[in-house]
This record gives sequence, C-alpha cells and structure tokens, in this order.
Amino acid sequence: MVDLSARFEGFLNAPPGARFAIVSSRFNELVVERLAAGARDGLIRHGVVAAQITEIIVPGARELTPVLARLAKSGKFDAILALGAVIRGGTPHFDYVAGEISRACGSISEQTGVPVIFGVLTTDTIEQAIERAGTKAGNKGYDAAVAAVEMVNLLQRLTSAGL
Repeated sequence: MVDLSARFEGFLNAPPGARFAIVSSRFNELVVERLAAGARDGLIRHGVVAAQITEIIVPGARELTPVLARLAKSGKFDAILALGAVIRGGTPHFDYVAGEISRACGSISEQTGVPVIFGVLTTDTIEQAIERAGTKAGNKGYDAAVAAVEMVNLLQRLTSAGL
C-alpha cells in the first residue's frame, strides 16, 4: 500500500541516463539562441551528459508543436524543452501563437506523460525578451532546463512509489 501522506518533490540532479530534447524556434534567433545556450548550460550543470541532449531547430514558434508531439510520442526522451520568443506586435498574431503553443505543451504532456516544459517567452517588447534571455531577468532557458531535470526526477520517484 502506498503511503499517500508522503511528500514528493524532484531533486535538481539529473537521473543517470535521462535524455532531454531542446526544441527551439529560429524566429527571433537573437533571443532564442540565448535561451538555448542557457538551457544547455542548465542541463549540464545539473548532471546531464551532453550526449544525452538532442537539439532541434524549427522555423518559428508555431512550428514547435508538431515536433514536440513527435518527440514526446517517440518514447526516446524523458523531458522536452520548448524554446521560443513571441513578441507582441501591432496585430493579434501574438495572441494566437502564444496561447496555442502554451496549450499544446500542456496537452502533449498530458497525452504522453512526458514533461514538455514551456520555455517560450511571451513579451511586449524585444527589450523584455532580451532581459529574460540572460540579462537583467535571468535566463528563462536555464530555468526551463532546471524544471525539466526536476520533473524527470520527480516522475521517477513517483513511479518508484507506485504512483
């Protein structure tokens, strides 16, 4: 019988052999490449071997979705990071793209059981995006990597506990 009163949380060290994918959009490359560099750094600093990281680049943020779904369904990855930058402009394009990607990440995770970490910046200005990609506001790619490591660790602990 499982003790349901137990407290579970993930550790910040990657389990041995865990595999990660980083899927980045090329659009807003100035910002997104900084996010990807932060994600790689975050994974490696938390125990992931570089050979266990697969990186895929898609044209734009909207194109993240089919690749995320394919990778999650492949069974080859323990977590997937979705990285991009959607910057508000003078059209409603921002609202459609940002919301769709966010929903897709959650849906793919629910359907496959593979954590798909939403590391897509949604900002009003390019300056805000740059701040979140490694300047004043830290690096959200790094933050996504840490969340991915923690989720892989937590899911393994839950599985070991029979949950």
